[in-house]
Amino acid sequence: MTEVSSLTGRLLVATPALADPNFDRAVVLLLDHDEEGTLGVVLNRPTPVGVGDILESWAELTGEPGVVFQGGPVSLDSALGVAVIPGDDGPSPGSRHRSGRGDPIGWRRVYGAIGLIDLETPPELLAAALGSLRIFAGYAGWGPGQLEDELSEGAWYVVESEPGDVSCPEPEGLWRAVLRRQRSELAMVATYPDDPSLN
Repeated sequence: MTEVSSLTGRLLVATPALADPNFDRAVVLLLDHDEEGTLGVVLNRPTPVGVGDILESWAELTGEPGVVFQGGPVSLDSALGVAVIPGDDGPSPGSRHRSGRGDPIGWRRVYGAIGLIDLETPPELLAAALGSLRIFAGYAGWGPGQLEDELSEGAWYVVESEPGDVSCPEPEGLWRAVLRRQRSELAMVATYPDDPSLN
């Protein structure tokens, strides 16, 4: 079996050709990617449900919009907290570093300054360290080799993430914004019309 090059911490940006309605114009932050499969959260699917309605103790630590995001079609009844710890870029890209001595209790580094929050942790233990926090219901998951197949079929663009992507205050515009900042022909894809038949 060939070793899978980890895409943890990168973004999957849905191509206009991706037909799955769960991922139409989705921007997915990959939280784990290895030979056992892939897990990520969709960053641009806000729901009408306020964080305070389901996780009241975390509500004041989440940024605008203060709603739960649909992280993907898997396990919609579970919640994940993704947070950025400012000023801590962590290990260099490509290293598999998971946790450092200076990491706050209840936060596990995923990539750079981005990490997962243990939502059982008392929020006050993390409040001072958090730069941004977003709560996701469910996640996006792929079995071994499944994402690689979708990549070879041209379903996704893989681009670098930026810490601000997690807490983008206008998530509906994130697909275009991420594509627009690319220094390649991908920047042109951002102009792709919502309905190509109207072009």
